[in-house]
Amino acid sequence: MQTILGDVHVHFRYAVHFTTDLFAPGNLTFREVVAGERNERRPARVLFVMEKEVDAQRPLRPLIEAYFARHADALALAGPPLILPGGEQVKNDPAHAEAIRRAVNDTGLDRHSYLAVIGGGALLDVGGFAAATAHRGIRLVRIPTTSLSQNDSGVGVKNGINAFGKKNFTGTFAPAWAVLNDVRFLETLPEREWRAGIAEAVKVALIKDGAFFESIEQIAPALAARDLPAMGQLIHRCARLHVAHICQGGDPFEMGSSRPLDFGHWSAHKLEQLTNYRLRHGEAVAIGLALDATYSHLQGWLSADDCQRVIDVLAAVGFALYDPALESPEVFAGLREFREHLGGELTIQMLRGVGEGFNVHEIDEELMREGIACLRRAARGEDFHASEAVGAARETAALA
Repeated sequence: MQTILGDVHVHFRYAVHFTTDLFAPGNLTFREVVAGERNERRPARVLFVMEKEVDAQRPLRPLIEAYFARHADALALAGPPLILPGGEQVKNDPAHAEAIRRAVNDTGLDRHSYLAVIGGGALLDVGGFAAATAHRGIRLVRIPTTSLSQNDSGVGVKNGINAFGKKNFTGTFAPAWAVLNDVRFLETLPEREWRAGIAEAVKVALIKDGAFFESIEQIAPALAARDLPAMGQLIHRCARLHVAHICQGGDPFEMGSSRPLDFGHWSAHKLEQLTNYRLRHGEAVAIGLALDATYSHLQGWLSADDCQRVIDVLAAVGFALYDPALESPEVFAGLREFREHLGGELTIQMLRGVGEGFNVHEIDEELMREGIACLRRAARGEDFHASEAVGAARETAALA
């Protein structure tokens, strides 16, 4: 056997910028991010993809046109913006990704041009997938407009669409050129969308940063009251932890079997599907966090006090922590799909303490069902009773 081996080292810079009023004429953030390091004489060509709901709420098109006219020496619009729906519907229909690629082709964008996507996490996923697969990759600028996407889904290297009844079955790993967070987009969010992103902040705090979790406990009333500075503080710290994981975690493209940033997600993804996306992603994640924290306690890994803290902080910001879809036997298919999506052995993140996540490779389904029962009792206004459930669940498992 003859073998030629070579090592490929890929370097990329990952930049998340925070600003206010991104398209105000005097705000140079967009200009500097897109055109600041170009050596070409021609202006940078940009095609915008915009979520329909965002377009209806804010008069962005005239602002963008005025901004590009002001900076015509450096920026050029490749064509009119492409307006697409948001939410899971945009990920469930592959025609939307194809529409973006068609627009890339029709406007003659090349690999040194930019696709700027303005919207929530679902549209960012679709736009990122289209950008990564047009010309094998054109430059993507993410402009997230929801708390969920500014906290989490807009800050990452993953892009995808849904297929075969599974989330993100078709997708790519491709880092964005830049992420531009403008907190002003959050002002007009409906209540459920405002709250949704907080779940992802709680998630990353639980597995990586106990001090961050304590700060969320302290500002939970302000978050529930839609305090914009409090949300901005939350998003900045959450994004910092996500970027640190991407750049320093050692596995940004998930070549292994561990996916710590998906703590609470094995059931959340399945709950979204089982409720036909009645549950938004952040709402499903909140339930998944509560369930896996409860399971961690039932296993004896997480103290009763810390388990209760998780339940309390999620409830304090307004999340419901139980849904009847949890009772479906199909929920546990989420474990199989989780392993299948990542490959290798089943690897699920659980908790030894607040800020201390660790991997497990087996799930005791009977004990997990007892965790679901705990959440059901709490939703009915009964005592949580997780501590008392430990002994009973283990006796049931032993008898089985």
